[in-house]
Amino acid sequence: MVNLLDLMGTIFYIALIILVIVLIILVIRAINTLDKVDKTLDDIQEKSSKLNGVFHMIDNTTDVMVGISDTIVSFIASSIEGIINRKREKKDE
Repeated sequence: MVNLLDLMGTIFYIALIILVIVLIILVIRAINTLDKVDKTLDDIQEKSSKLNGVFHMIDNTTDVMVGISDTIVSFIASSIEGIINRKREKKDE
């Protein structure tokens, strides 16, 4: 009869060989997946760098609009303040 220890050792080694083969397959698939992800990230980065010009233009436009609105608001505020000061000066006289 076959010794039980020899049988268990053989089963253990066969299971270990199967496990190593499965791990090798999983690592190869993981490497392929990471290559695809890397290509996708490069594509996204390239496309986003093309949009940087558009975002820069929008940023400059908003800066100009804020400057114009600040000028208009300060003009209106100073006009109202001038009117209020005239009324106060007339009351003081």
